[in-house]
Amino acid sequence: MALILTCRIALPAGFRPRDILAFHSRDTQALSESTTPASFRKGMIWDGSPACLSVVFKRGGAQAELAVDGDPSADSQARFKAMASRMLGLANEVEAFERQYREHPVIGRLIAGQAGLRVPVAATPFEALTWAVTGQQVSVAAAVSIRRRLILALGRRHSGGLLCYPDPGQIAAQTPETLRQAGYSRAKADTLLNLARMIAGGQLPLDAWVEAVPVEDIRRCLLDVRGVGPWTVDYTLLRGFGWLDGSLHGDVAVRRGIQALTGAPEKISEKQAEAWLAEFSPWRAQLAAHLWASLSSAAY
Repeated sequence: MALILTCRIALPAGFRPRDILAFHSRDTQALSESTTPASFRKGMIWDGSPACLSVVFKRGGAQAELAVDGDPSADSQARFKAMASRMLGLANEVEAFERQYREHPVIGRLIAGQAGLRVPVAATPFEALTWAVTGQQVSVAAAVSIRRRLILALGRRHSGGLLCYPDPGQIAAQTPETLRQAGYSRAKADTLLNLARMIAGGQLPLDAWVEAVPVEDIRRCLLDVRGVGPWTVDYTLLRGFGWLDGSLHGDVAVRRGIQALTGAPEKISEKQAEAWLAEFSPWRAQLAAHLWASLSSAAY
């Protein structure tokens, strides 16, 4: 029998559930996530056991539930509520960003048209990191397909029916050939296995870093891993930890968004994008999310 944890989360005025729902609707086959117009469900591993997270959006709040096929640890309730709040982007005061830049001559109109936008965060930093590695230099559609095949190959099924996204231990136990069959290149398979084994072995304490988010420590440790570059680190900091000041100038969609917003006649280079984004620190990644959303929800 599943043990069920529940909590209610207050939502600020102007909260946009559609941003969260779009993030969990990327895979239309809904193997490990499913959505309705007012809710989402997600399969995940919790303390080594299959679990299903459910979030239902209601007026002024969200009702979250975690059904665990096992015996979670004593601190599960507190960790569960913190995770659910983080996933909804509630750890960041985006209202301060909007107040500061709503009159800006270039980005003011963009922000006003998407007021309340929050960046959805992955259930775990590890999931965000693996998504970043998966998405390196491929389209969102290709990354979703590879991710789906990884879940099909390794995911454990929750009693409610959804497959659970693999945890570091599951991936660490695989061979490069297993990941190659899921669609990863040799280089990406090696990177993913190396990261998973470091996390499982305690060398990369991603979950422990969630509390305080030591950005420079995270950046230094990840950049030491072969196959991990600045874009992967900044994307992981955004999607895994909710840190909103990563300079995502290496992102093709961000550069395309800057070009469209500024009316530049030629494509924006990484160097140009980095310089343009620098003005908006410490909100560079939040601005990148606005640029993604201005193009298409699929961009994120």
